Amino acid sequence: MMSWMADFQLRAYQEEVVERALRRENVIIWLPTGGGKTRAAVYVAKKHLETTPRAKVVVLVNKVHLVDQHYKKEFMPHLGHDYALVAVSGESEEKDFFGRVVREKDVVICTAQILYNALTNTEENKHVELSDITLLIIDECHHTHKDSVYNQVMACYVEKKLKGEQPLPQILGLTASPGTGGGRTLEKAVGHVLQICSNLDSAIVSTKNYVSELKEKVPRPLKSFDIVEKRLQDPFGDHLKGMMQMIHEYMDLPPDVRLRECGTQEYEADVVVLEQRGVRQDNRLLAQCALHLRQYNDALLINDTLRMMDAYRSLEEFYINKFTTAIYGTDFFLVGLFQENQVELQKLARDSRYENPKMGKLESTLLQQFSPNVKSKGILFSKTRKSIHCLKDWVLNNKALQEAGIKADFLTGSGNGSTYMTQNEQADTIRNFRQGTLNLLISTSVAEEGLDIPECNLVVRYGLLTNEIAQQQASGRARAKDSKYSVVAQKGGREVQRELTNEYLEELTGKAIAKVQEMSLREFRKKITELQTEAVICRKIAESRKVEKKSRNTAASVQLLCRNCFKSVASGSDIKLLDNQHFVNVNPDFKRHYKVGVQVVLERSFEDWEPGCTISCSNCNKDWGYEMKYKEVALLPNLKIKNLALETPQGRMTVKKWKDVPFTVEDFSFTEYCEDNFPDLFD
Repeated sequence: MMSWMADFQLRAYQEEVVERALRRENVIIWLPTGGGKTRAAVYVAKKHLETTPRAKVVVLVNKVHLVDQHYKKEFMPHLGHDYALVAVSGESEEKDFFGRVVREKDVVICTAQILYNALTNTEENKHVELSDITLLIIDECHHTHKDSVYNQVMACYVEKKLKGEQPLPQILGLTASPGTGGGRTLEKAVGHVLQICSNLDSAIVSTKNYVSELKEKVPRPLKSFDIVEKRLQDPFGDHLKGMMQMIHEYMDLPPDVRLRECGTQEYEADVVVLEQRGVRQDNRLLAQCALHLRQYNDALLINDTLRMMDAYRSLEEFYINKFTTAIYGTDFFLVGLFQENQVELQKLARDSRYENPKMGKLESTLLQQFSPNVKSKGILFSKTRKSIHCLKDWVLNNKALQEAGIKADFLTGSGNGSTYMTQNEQADTIRNFRQGTLNLLISTSVAEEGLDIPECNLVVRYGLLTNEIAQQQASGRARAKDSKYSVVAQKGGREVQRELTNEYLEELTGKAIAKVQEMSLREFRKKITELQTEAVICRKIAESRKVEKKSRNTAASVQLLCRNCFKSVASGSDIKLLDNQHFVNVNPDFKRHYKVGVQVVLERSFEDWEPGCTISCSNCNKDWGYEMKYKEVALLPNLKIKNLALETPQGRMTVKKWKDVPFTVEDFSFTEYCEDNFPDLFD
């Protein structure tokens, strides 16, 4: 066993980037995807464990699937023989006594949220102090920004550092690209890199002496733009635009509203704002029309990327349950408009003369790399879960692709809901891809970052607009020799523009990092402390504003309305906060406002509760959330605030998250609940 350990060798460029970390300095390691950042981190952890009394290493990741991956693939093989390791995510039982786990183990790998919860939890079994940790490794550390969980953890660190509280852990950040934070000039990019350094209280290191060895080890794929001509005619899209025009006229748009061009992301942003305005102004006609326009715009975006039939089906799916739930004139107009045009839309969608030329181009791009006698592996990145399902359907029903031996499946992020995948499904798919029973993954951006996917010789980005970080990550997936990175796009289209911008931004990031590295230590430290002090002050101000907002209204002075039909269904004082995370309605009267649907299935189990059935507005069927069974006694409706509107003394408003409501929600009291609901037991 020992001989194997001795053979834990780093490459020259990895040794160079870990040098300062081995001297216990706080550093961010900047290496390209595929350069072996995690391996370098394992090496630092190993040396740290060997030389530090009472060492405690915590590794933070930002996606659940990376917990297991780092544990099994990197840390366990190199450290498992001599040290006690544990992997903890929201799905592990260990999260419920995380404090104890940290005390007992040498190395803990977990999602950042779990550590943050432990830092703020006071229960002995759950609490962890930063001073308990001696080395904190932060994976994909460019996310240590703004309100991200990484930054919340680091905010605790920075505050202690500025107060001179000791001891604090050594920090080791890992990233393939810190990005420019939206900056387009060198000055702004430098500012962004310094901000990330300040948030992580770290210097940034990269290889200087072994650049050529790194380039050789991490070959950049061949990039090609596979450009298609614009469709000459698009009668299906034109027909949809005509229908949207009719809705615009029906809505009688307020004079100050300017909607940008149909079929763009900008238009989507405009109608989202319009729907919120409709709710605020008690103008249901406006809100409903905006909601439907968003669906039409979605169909246009799909028509631009996929088959016409995919676009038609997405609209049809939206209207299927609208036929039965129409209650007002507006609903009947909108449903009627779709019904009247349904046959014509179907006819146009089936007319192969007008099919999307991008699909043909995508087909030829795939056929260049896949053929029955060539072993190829590829990933096709697309934007939405919907588009991925459509692409898989297309691949399976495309004769030429089937004959070329393409075996495809999709990969999406994990979450709740029919279009998400469970952790296990994700793992199965990746295993099949590694073993070769699948050779094409059709994926959302979940696979761009960190997922350990075998070397691919083709990466295609299809209908995607993303930033320079994601682009770095994606092209880093094409690791096989002579691999190809293809961008399928329309002539003069935005994807091409964006890819070129990203190349420029990637270069800019490199220049900005070089500038930061040229600063003298004194100058760098001064700048970092300045930024940290500023950040602490800004957080304090934001915090007091939040408190001020929460105390603006009493809970009883706020009414909750259905976001769809505007019916008043609850008072703010009916809502209580359960276990610091679930917002539930404790008023037994609330039952008459909702209908119960199907049983909710969640992949994991929880300490004190299990999910019941979905609930929706009894008036209009709007989805509101689900019932939860708490301690086997209480059946509590758990509400999604984004599907409700708030009537406050200052006027009507909508919020996306409960944390933004303008009143204070009291904690749920189990005893009070039992006394109110089972009074006979307490006499």
